[in-house]
Amino acid sequence: MSTSALRKRSSWKALEAHYREISPLHLRNLFASDPGRGERLSANAAGIYLDYSKNRINDTTMNLLFNLADDVKLAERREEMFEGVHINVSENRADLGVALRMPKDASLFVDGVDVVKEVHAVLDQMADFSRRVRSGTWKGHTGRPIKNVINIGIGGSDLGPVMAYEALRFYARRDLTFRFVSNVDATDFVEAVRDLEPAETLFIICSKTFATLETLTNAHSARDWLVEELGEAAVAQHFVAVSTEASRVSAFGIDRENMFGFWDWVGGRYSMDSAIGLSTMIAIGPEHFAEMLAGFYEMDQHFRTAPFEQNLPVIMGMIGLWYRDFFGFQSAGIMPYDQYLKRLPAYLQQLTMESNGKHVTNEGTPVDYETGAIYWGEPGTNGQHSFYQLIHQGTTPIPLDLIVFARGLNPLGDHHDILSSNVFAQAEALAFGRTDAEVRAEGTAERIVPFRVMEGNRPTNVLMTTMLTPRLLGSLVALYEHIVFVQGTIWGVDSFDQWGVELGKELALKIIPELDDQNIPELLHDSSTNALIRRYRELKRDEDVHGN
Repeated sequence: MSTSALRKRSSWKALEAHYREISPLHLRNLFASDPGRGERLSANAAGIYLDYSKNRINDTTMNLLFNLADDVKLAERREEMFEGVHINVSENRADLGVALRMPKDASLFVDGVDVVKEVHAVLDQMADFSRRVRSGTWKGHTGRPIKNVINIGIGGSDLGPVMAYEALRFYARRDLTFRFVSNVDATDFVEAVRDLEPAETLFIICSKTFATLETLTNAHSARDWLVEELGEAAVAQHFVAVSTEASRVSAFGIDRENMFGFWDWVGGRYSMDSAIGLSTMIAIGPEHFAEMLAGFYEMDQHFRTAPFEQNLPVIMGMIGLWYRDFFGFQSAGIMPYDQYLKRLPAYLQQLTMESNGKHVTNEGTPVDYETGAIYWGEPGTNGQHSFYQLIHQGTTPIPLDLIVFARGLNPLGDHHDILSSNVFAQAEALAFGRTDAEVRAEGTAERIVPFRVMEGNRPTNVLMTTMLTPRLLGSLVALYEHIVFVQGTIWGVDSFDQWGVELGKELALKIIPELDDQNIPELLHDSSTNALIRRYRELKRDEDVHGN
């Protein structure tokens, strides 16, 4: 494979040369030679303080990374996104998540339409509906108020709402029950409704096309569950839709008045602050939802205007690229030290990996460099007692983002100080480790010394803020959205399409009828798939498997 245009750039080659110089250095060396780096290598914006000093970088590294960003015209590309240029090249459209949180007095014309005006019309519709549900004036078919809200979606139509609900549960109405159904596995739906009364249950069906197989399968099961108890006439009062397909919504039995729209320039994984967030707004109220949007907007403005050396998304995005492309690290961890953020790693998995897991550039040419790290994580301190062993002593370094709050939302004894101490301790231990001399100095038996040595030199970012609020959540999510944008821009990939999810879905539609034990089709797959389908059909027919 010939060298790509990116790797031919002098700014890239300068980073390659610098990597050869700095990669042998340990973080112990970097701190010893530069005692002030802990204060200097930091940035602060939108209520978030970033300490990035425990990374395998120095001032030269950052300058070279910023030079690369300049070289690929990151600032110009960023402005194109904010102005609504069609930066989603494979689908020839804008991607304007930033328009979802612009203030009401702003305007942004895309293809001749003021999208901010349209966004706020939907937000007003959502707020009116949310207030009616929360106040009890929206009644179900039998006249009883709604007590249960079930969001049915998949991908961004599920991960965003469930993450936001869990993150902001402290601010949510506790007399309302919220559940989320995404998996086409029947268990997901059955367990979600097992103890609920249909007369008190509202379903929000989230599907842009109102044709997503998994979502519509669950939606029809929800409809059947409701109709069996309350009859067909009840559907209109117990179902609303977040969609752009009015005819399909109406055919399902949902009043078009209760359809909340969004736009083709909103990708699913960027949609939690659109009408997809209707369940979030019902849970926390329109005022708190507006605060969350304000946090998004504050980070947007920071990203748009701050110089690179003070710009949180640029700093974190370029450091992540440094590890992926020059060190070859395949994985990155997101470890929030707050139980309310337990679904944040799953949410960021989709945001990052669906966006930048690409193998061709915007021009359709193959890349010859690494893109799209594997993102994963778990709340602290749980992870410390499971997989942190590999992070500390495994053979492959995994850069971590550690998220910590100065104040907990549920003060209880010294819980929060104990929790937070682990963030600082883990970052210190990962950076500096423990040498064999230090282990021996503790009186450890010689044969045990190798087992207790930790080489350190494991990088971390520490993100610290005061307290988890709706506004802070918006800023935090926007931060990671823009990190994705920064990296996608450097790699020259389309961060806004997701063609990789299509092939498996297309093949599944062909296979579904082949699994019907009343049908005996000719199987035309590979020998493995054919054998698996035949065995599946045999097991379905085997009564012993079902305990009969």
